[in-house]
Amino acid sequence: GRLPVVIVGTVFNKTDEHIDPDVFIHDLERELINRNDVRFVNAGAMRDELRAERQSQQEFASSATRKRLREELGADFMMQGTISKIVDMEGKKRVYFYQVDLILADLESTEILRIGQKKIKKLVDQKYLNVEFPL
Repeated sequence: GRLPVVIVGTVFNKTDEHIDPDVFIHDLERELINRNDVRFVNAGAMRDELRAERQSQQEFASSATRKRLREELGADFMMQGTISKIVDMEGKKRVYFYQVDLILADLESTEILRIGQKKIKKLVDQKYLNVEFPL
């Protein structure tokens, strides 16, 4: 009867643009949490910051308010993925196809349980791509 716990691993940006994967991830986390489908635990630097604060409390916080060590919620699954870009032409317009692929894997067995994909299409007029700027 308990909700599954997910930790977000690496989402690689394989495009030639600066795209912050956190934008996609936070939208997905918010949607799943609000639907009461899963629980998420922090990963990476955010988790390290929480651990450092908990460690600091062991020395500086009162015993009544100190948070215990080694009581983290263990994740059941890890979400990982990629952001890719494909460039094509439609007439005189350049077309960018962005694709976000995410997988959900069981942490214990490493079995891939779900694969999700979102595609975005962006048209760019060719005349705006050949503009030169004077130095």
